[in-house]
Amino acid sequence: MADEILTFTVDTGNGIGDVVIKLRPDLAPGHVERIKELVGEGFYDGIVFHRVIPGFMAQGGCPNGTGTGGSDKPDLKAEFNAEPHVRGVCSMARTSAPHSANSQFFICFDDATFLDRQYTVWGVVQSGMEFVDALPKGEPPRNPGKIVKAVVSAA
Repeated sequence: MADEILTFTVDTGNGIGDVVIKLRPDLAPGHVERIKELVGEGFYDGIVFHRVIPGFMAQGGCPNGTGTGGSDKPDLKAEFNAEPHVRGVCSMARTSAPHSANSQFFICFDDATFLDRQYTVWGVVQSGMEFVDALPKGEPPRNPGKIVKAVVSAA
């Protein structure tokens, strides 16, 4: 099977650009399948990055824009793996319950290895990290950046 990539066209408020993420079904097949399913339904189009912490991560994927919601699909069984949480890694957000990931995800700005084996890594940014870096900061940001369009394609 050919590698697949996820492209988020992101509006930072100061510009629009593509964040290209290599999907890693070898690490988290169930989570990658969920991301692809949600992208195919247009779920992520228009979703904001509601939690952006400098030096840590940018979080999005909540349909409410607050971090309180997910898709209408069942929560996922954890697929924790040994892939380290370093700059550009994409991982699923969850509650304190291990099997509670649904649609929310985060992209690491910097090394966050204290999250290793506790959150499911499902991808890594290949290009466009400068657009993640440019997202408005805050919990929540006053004028949050957002995903304009999400598309999955062959690499």
